[in-house]
Amino acid sequence: MTDIDDTAGRLLLGLDVGGTSSRALLTDTSGRTLGTGHAGGGNPNTHPPERAVEQVARAVRTALSDTPPERVSAAVLGMAGISKLTDPVVSGVFEQAWRMLGLRCAMRTVSDSEVAFAAGTAEPDGTVLIAGTGSITARIERHRLERTLGGYGWLLGDEGSAFWLGREAVSSTLRALDSGEAKHDPLVSSVLDELLPASATAADPEPVLVRRLVALLGNGPPTRLAELAPLVTASAAEGGGKAAEILAKGARILAADALSVRKEPDESPIVLAGSLLAGEGVFDEAVRRELRARSTAPLANAGSGAAGAAWLAAEPLLDEEHARWLHGRLLESEPG
Repeated sequence: MTDIDDTAGRLLLGLDVGGTSSRALLTDTSGRTLGTGHAGGGNPNTHPPERAVEQVARAVRTALSDTPPERVSAAVLGMAGISKLTDPVVSGVFEQAWRMLGLRCAMRTVSDSEVAFAAGTAEPDGTVLIAGTGSITARIERHRLERTLGGYGWLLGDEGSAFWLGREAVSSTLRALDSGEAKHDPLVSSVLDELLPASATAADPEPVLVRRLVALLGNGPPTRLAELAPLVTASAAEGGGKAAEILAKGARILAADALSVRKEPDESPIVLAGSLLAGEGVFDEAVRRELRARSTAPLANAGSGAAGAAWLAAEPLLDEEHARWLHGRLLESEPG
């Protein structure tokens, strides 16, 4: 292994940039954390470029508060929808920010799938399954994105995501109201209680409740549906019914997607990432159960995205043994 003392002076910057938060980690090749930063959403797909880069720069500046920026040897930024950075206007805004921050190394941009996979394993090949507000499956080869399945957004897909769970919950509620079965399922009751205050709807007949729900959600942001996902998992945990059916369907879809980008038998790892697959809860358990029933591949949990990005920055600089050792220092992934 490369002598750690010979490379400890190399500083690494990892950025995990999302629509709601931007996180930065400054470390070195001995695995010491030298600085961290956290700011608001910095994805230019969901925010104006100037606003996005302001938040990313804030996270970087905080992480570098005690370190001269010119000392950084390698940097990786992970983000969903990185094709946005091929727009000369957007890329120019970000490149100017790197110069103003004083960074002299190149900032390599990679997909959030590559970062999530690296946050779960040091293996070069495998699969990553992400389910949070949205969902996507990706095949990783030699630490690089090979192909994806899904990730089409709330309007065209994202099956098994928080948005999908919430949409299925509302759809089931509407059908139950139309059929006169609304009082027979706890998920329907929880959706109505969450969206329509009982004091204002107690005397409303089912057709009126349907119209009110459609108007409320049809005119609201799509993220409102994602916020209903906990109603599905809570109802399923308490006793099944429609919620259990939705949860089981979502788990089957996600597992099938993850395995469809692989050629079984394949013993490379499957990394699970995103808020719905964080290693706990009935939905996470259902997805893992489906995967174990269909594959012998090891399952791993994704850790910090910023640490995964920092490790990707380090990996080309190190021999394999040192890179794997550093992964263990930065990311303590437990088997699923």
